[in-house]
Amino acid sequence: MNRMDHLEHLDRQLVDELAQVARETVRDELREQTRRQRRRATLYAASGTAALYAGAAVALAVGLALALVLPGWAAALITAALLGVAAYLLRGAARPHPSRPGPAPSPGHDRVPGGAVPAAPGRHDADPGSTHDRA
Repeated sequence: MNRMDHLEHLDRQLVDELAQVARETVRDELREQTRRQRRRATLYAASGTAALYAGAAVALAVGLALALVLPGWAAALITAALLGVAAYLLRGAARPHPSRPGPAPSPGHDRVPGGAVPAAPGRHDADPGSTHDRA
């Protein structure tokens, strides 16, 4: 093996070692980030579970308070209606509004997951990606 071949072999070996060190460093960093994100996700899940039970307890308390002055079925019906209204208002608050400053809604945010909504039978002029009916 002449001197150039020896140097070329050392260069390749050095590059391979550097690549291995870089891969191990990236792998360790990703492992650490994953560990932190897993912990955060677990805490969010636990928080959501606690909030769900707290909401159920509040709904029960409202129902029982109403049951003091109303029949049980009426108290349950009013409690269910209140929860439905709260869910509707929360859903509306979660949707982006064009009048509110902030990120613009992404195109196709009303689309069906997994593809576009098929056009109505016999209507070939409609945009297959549109979810709004044009009368």
